Amino acid sequence: MLDYRAHTFLEVCRQKSFTRAAAALHITQPAVSQHIRQLETYYGCALFTKTGRGVEPTRAGKLLYRALDMMENDDTRLREEIHALATDGTAMPPLRLGCTRTIVDFVAPRLLAAHLARHPDERLLMCAGNTAELVSLIDRGDIDFALVEGSFNRNLFDSAVFSHEPYVAVAAPETIARPTSIRDLLTCRLILRETGSGTREILEKHLAARDLEPADFAATIELASIPAIKACVEAKAGISFLYRAAVERELAAGTLVDITPADFSIEHDFALIWQRGSRYAGRYRALLRAWRRTAQHADATSETTAPNAPATDAGRTGIVRF
Repeated sequence: MLDYRAHTFLEVCRQKSFTRAAAALHITQPAVSQHIRQLETYYGCALFTKTGRGVEPTRAGKLLYRALDMMENDDTRLREEIHALATDGTAMPPLRLGCTRTIVDFVAPRLLAAHLARHPDERLLMCAGNTAELVSLIDRGDIDFALVEGSFNRNLFDSAVFSHEPYVAVAAPETIARPTSIRDLLTCRLILRETGSGTREILEKHLAARDLEPADFAATIELASIPAIKACVEAKAGISFLYRAAVERELAAGTLVDITPADFSIEHDFALIWQRGSRYAGRYRALLRAWRRTAQHADATSETTAPNAPATDAGRTGIVRF
């Protein structure tokens, strides 16, 4: 159980104001100031500096925030579990997870279906968002962990790789010959996700490594929906870059074709992340191992039921590898 002064400190960090923290905690501002002074005396350093609009944590304050925030979230989860055992004896609080959009639509359904088949009495709460949004939800304790495709601060979060996902360029059949270089595609209209999405982030990162950017394509269209992007590509409105997991069905059906240039062969990790130092890390790792087995079994099944897959796709089947 965290000390009441720790809760006050966390609220000041989140509100960036002693006054707003006092209002949120329903205590007086002098009480907030006293709690912070006591903590500063205990740790022997300043935890906040004044700004024009309030306060900001010092480097020591940021370090303390990360530790206490993790402890507060773990304590909340533990309190819910103890309460469930004391009142019902069997019903546990739900697993609260977040997933980025590609994972929500094309990976999570089979994982969660298999999980619930093994644990029919378990409750799950899942939300969708980009990586930055999910990181914020973990930090606030609104979710326990997240399966993400984007970049995150590895100093603040522990993680384990779920899969290494091929990232491919796709087009409608017979609209463009398979290029030898990414620059061969610059004459095409590019259909891409909105700014902030992991799918777009990886594209921009690898284009930049080749001194390119989306604006170098003949034209661009931004759509905040993977199904909409695929529909536009199928309708010959342009090309796109997506994780292969998002276009497996269309590639198998022949409504889209893989036109990934040889000099733009990319893989990126899907990773499970949680707060660094959490007492529940072992549980999250065990859960991820079960999800990996589910994905491996599903991929093995899809291979045996699709014997006529094009030979040119060898090595690009989206098999989960570890």
